[in-house]
Amino acid sequence: MNKFVSGALLLILLIFLALGAPLVSPADPLAINMAERLQSVSMDHPMGTDQLGRDLFSRILYAARTSLSMTGIVMLLCVLIGMTVGCIAGFFGGTTDDLLMRLVDLLMSFPSFIITIAITGLLGSSVFNVILALSLTTWTGYARIIRGSVLIVKEELYVEAAMVMGRRRRHIIKDHIIPNAISPLLVYAAIHSGHTILAVTGLSFMGLGAQPPTPEWGGMLNEASSFMGSQPNLFVFPGLAIMLTVLAFNLLGEGLRDLLDPNLREMMKI
Repeated sequence: MNKFVSGALLLILLIFLALGAPLVSPADPLAINMAERLQSVSMDHPMGTDQLGRDLFSRILYAARTSLSMTGIVMLLCVLIGMTVGCIAGFFGGTTDDLLMRLVDLLMSFPSFIITIAITGLLGSSVFNVILALSLTTWTGYARIIRGSVLIVKEELYVEAAMVMGRRRRHIIKDHIIPNAISPLLVYAAIHSGHTILAVTGLSFMGLGAQPPTPEWGGMLNEASSFMGSQPNLFVFPGLAIMLTVLAFNLLGEGLRDLLDPNLREMMKI
């Protein structure tokens, strides 16, 4: 419970700061001021300024919008694709299950990050292409998770009763299967979001994601790489933002696991 609350509060704070960036940020994140370039932490610039004199704190706040929105969209697309494939495979079984799971196995046999880099390199560097590439290469884990849950849930008596009553299969999946099989998927989605934020920022660090002057944590790390010795704040603060976001998702996922796992809850009561 403590992990869930801590992760949720931290994530809510990060989202609040991202949404409220125009109100919280002290300066325009795109405003160039060469007279104030590479300044250290001060009252006017709480995190200093970058090589173009832009306020670092403002850029980190606006970068949160880019990084978190990209992560959220990738997670949503992966959940939709994975849930669709996993539910169909687990519920219908037989040849359908074999074909879909062999497709999943084939996709999982390739290093997903390498394939993501290849797709993004072919399509071009942009936020949309990063979202598309990550969604196409990371949904397989979601499909496996939901398939395993569906295989268990579809053997329950209430599902068999719904079948005997002649309910349509799509209604059974929508009303009985998904609501009772989705718990492990929520846990996986929360934890996987931490991996996704690292992938998003990693691709931007390599120049394949959000392009300048759009603020993005990975891109900011790339820009700061030339000033690590003289201006470590340019590297430290974006890195801390990434670390806190990954920590929030991991705590949220572990907290959800503890809350949704009945066996673990019983063990904790002893």
